[in-house]
Amino acid sequence: MRKKLLVIEDENAVAKQLRWGLDKEYEITIASDAVQAKPLVASGVFQVVTLDLGLPPYPDTPQQGLKLLEEISSFAPHTRTIVITGNAEKETAIKAISLGAADFCPKPIDLSLLKIILSRTYKIQELEESNRQLQMQNCQCGLLCGMVGVSPVMIKLFEQLQHASKTDYPVLVTGNTGTGKEMAAKALHCLSQRAAKPLIIINCGAIPENLVESELFGHEKGSFTGAACRKTGRFEQADKGTLFLDEIGELPLPVQVKLLRFLQESTIDRVGGSKTISVDVRIVAATNIDLEDAVKNGTFREDLFYRLNVVPLKLPDLKERPEDILLLAHNFLLEETRKLKRAGISFSPAAIAALTAHEWPGNVRELKNRIRRALGTTMDRFITPVDLGLEETQSRQEEQKLPSLKEVRETAEKKAVRHALALSGNNISQAARLLEISRPTLHDILKKYDIGT
Repeated sequence: MRKKLLVIEDENAVAKQLRWGLDKEYEITIASDAVQAKPLVASGVFQVVTLDLGLPPYPDTPQQGLKLLEEISSFAPHTRTIVITGNAEKETAIKAISLGAADFCPKPIDLSLLKIILSRTYKIQELEESNRQLQMQNCQCGLLCGMVGVSPVMIKLFEQLQHASKTDYPVLVTGNTGTGKEMAAKALHCLSQRAAKPLIIINCGAIPENLVESELFGHEKGSFTGAACRKTGRFEQADKGTLFLDEIGELPLPVQVKLLRFLQESTIDRVGGSKTISVDVRIVAATNIDLEDAVKNGTFREDLFYRLNVVPLKLPDLKERPEDILLLAHNFLLEETRKLKRAGISFSPAAIAALTAHEWPGNVRELKNRIRRALGTTMDRFITPVDLGLEETQSRQEEQKLPSLKEVRETAEKKAVRHALALSGNNISQAARLLEISRPTLHDILKKYDIGT
């Protein structure tokens, strides 16, 4: 089948030339202006578009074409655009690339060159689409850019991360210590169009207060004692990429003002500098404190809080996702034993019971550290509760009253149903097939235990 190609070209002669020259390889649709082109691009039918920058009502300037190019990158981010521009318009071509164009072809059009550009662009688009499909499959299997989970709260979080990655809006990630806020920031970056550019991570609470401004925004030579040379700050290092500001609540108030200015104007000033610098950076911030309380206490600016909290993401505690505990434990064990080259190690039945019974106040980080502790203190084939430091959990469990057979059956039934719903994305028919029961029976169980979908 011929690939679909949208040609946005207002000159009838050029449009005919492209249709004649490319018709064997591509199914061509012509749009003569931005009004015709927008709904066609937004339809998602065209993987690749060629765009002449000189469009009406200003065909002698690239104004309308560049505007349309910028709009395409927002409402059709996966569509690849090849810009058609004059030989003398090098600066325009460079600007087009910075706005998201995949490539450019000079005028007068050399069809053999354009065919090479088109072939390469389609191949890149197909690779990107395959990668997106793989990410979707991983998400449905409980994996997303290194994050693991099959619980309903994690499946929902994966969906939120995928939606948020399609925009450049600031994201505020909240959650208790050890829930994986940095992992969420990395997932946002790797899913976004900025994935090939830098992800710069900075812990705002780990830098001395008098150095935070210089670390973030850079400084000029001689701007303060010890500034022996010019330093590029983290914002400039993250240009075209993502800046992850961990522990944002620790940021001093004077630096909060400069961060607010960047969010409003996309510009920064180095310490001691007189030149305003434009940077293209997506901000992801994280905190384990209540920023609304910090606003009330006067330690965090209210206007900055609202600027950062455009896309809020709340990471759940590990105890809120019990279905994931053993999945994470086995993943961490496999990951660590591979590094240590120690095959054939597993959890004893008592260790599995202790893992599921523990409250996990330190969340995922605590789980990983306990597994590392076990591997660092024993060479046995089976890891026990003692190796994990969970012998007290096991003792408390043994002291508890033995549950009735009915309670055990109900607990197992609820857990199985929740697991099936998580794996199927809350699809009742698929979940019923996984459980090998009928849809009406599953509906009865959901009603019996008041399990929402």
